[in-house]
Amino acid sequence: MRFKIIAVNALIVLVVGILSFVIMRTALVQATSNQEVLTSDAKRDVQGAAAKLQLDALRTERWLRSKAAEPATSEPFSKGAQSAKGDAATKRCNDLVNQMKSDPIFEGNVPTFAALMDATGKILGRNGTDQTRGEDVNATYPGLKATLKDGRAGSDVAVAEKTLASYVGVYDDKNQLVGALLVGKPLNDALSHVSEATTGRPLALVSPDTMEVTARSATNSAGLDAPVKQAGDMIKKTLSAGHADVTKEGDLLIAAAPLEALGDGKHAVLVAAAPASMIDNPTALAAPVLGATALGIVLVLIFGWLLGNYITRPIAVLEEGLLAILNGHADKRFELEHAELGGLGFRIDQLLNQLMGVEEDTTDAEGRVSHAPSAAHFTDAMSVDDKRMEGEGTLDPESVARLSGEAAQAYYARIYREYIAAKKVLGEATDHITEVAFATRIQGMERDAAAKYGRPVRYQVQARNKEVVLLAIPLP
Repeated sequence: MRFKIIAVNALIVLVVGILSFVIMRTALVQATSNQEVLTSDAKRDVQGAAAKLQLDALRTERWLRSKAAEPATSEPFSKGAQSAKGDAATKRCNDLVNQMKSDPIFEGNVPTFAALMDATGKILGRNGTDQTRGEDVNATYPGLKATLKDGRAGSDVAVAEKTLASYVGVYDDKNQLVGALLVGKPLNDALSHVSEATTGRPLALVSPDTMEVTARSATNSAGLDAPVKQAGDMIKKTLSAGHADVTKEGDLLIAAAPLEALGDGKHAVLVAAAPASMIDNPTALAAPVLGATALGIVLVLIFGWLLGNYITRPIAVLEEGLLAILNGHADKRFELEHAELGGLGFRIDQLLNQLMGVEEDTTDAEGRVSHAPSAAHFTDAMSVDDKRMEGEGTLDPESVARLSGEAAQAYYARIYREYIAAKKVLGEATDHITEVAFATRIQGMERDAAAKYGRPVRYQVQARNKEVVLLAIPLP
């Protein structure tokens, strides 16, 4: 039997566990792989990152305008010797970099270099070094030509230098355009800052001509090269259409957005990667259900074995005992202490005693006779009390009138309670006295007393000499 109990319960636990695992895994896949929602989220992610990158550039331009308007910025251009101009320009650039480090507008993403260019686009001087003086950077920063022409501020992505640069025209005290002020930061640092400030997704700048990743954030962007090449058509379409787009490549969603505020917006595209599912491995996430199922089966084995023993051991005792009786041991009886099967053993003993004509032993462990209460026992007790009464009881007229006017049902219930309470006070057993038998006996006594006294009688409970007696009260 125990094996059937274990097998059935283990099968139930196993079926429920596997069904729960399948349902949970299916629900997770459906909830976390909604391509429409994920695509929309990926598009918003790349748009937010592109907006943040361009906003940082605009903030830098605004900061540059204020610094370019200061006399200290145009002062190097007024020096006579070229070396003096270079030294003054280098000093000014060093000061500007130090100021940027403490200015909260950069949010810790501070440009690493600053340079002053003359009107032809050659470096007059830059911070930290004098090795680049006279270097022509027009080709490096295509938008710089427009700034040197009309002085307007701008920002650009220098793909070859992997730099995000911002620049603004510099005017002398006669309001003549004499050159430009340029600051820049590594593209990798700029992308990392934007990623941390927005979605935390991997970001990369891609050259649309070669589909090569020219710069990337520090956040899990090492594996973007192959998916970016595969998404080349979508990236080119994004650049020509001027708005963000998304495509799925393998287990990634590749989203791209143009950078229209950086230069001409045509030589770099911002790309963000997002997983095609919110959960990489829904099976692993649902695996604890299988673990719980295994634990349930182990518990079924343990408690099924214990339950089986609890049931089969007394059955084995009954079977062995009956076999012994069949083999001639007619005096064999069952003393089975078991919450469920102990009663069955007792009834079998009674049946055996009746079949074999053996009188049942009704004595307890101390040899006292014990038997179930009956109406006869109660009648005997009442008779003894009745015989102890001498004469009739007396009450004052008011009490007699109250007793006479009491409803019969309330009267019998009351004296029953009083009788039982008085018996218990004397320490006598009352479990065998029922209210119905008590009322029946009282009614018989009332009929006998009424015939004796020639008028109705009711009884009153009294305790006399450590005995409970019922006194007859004749009614008017």
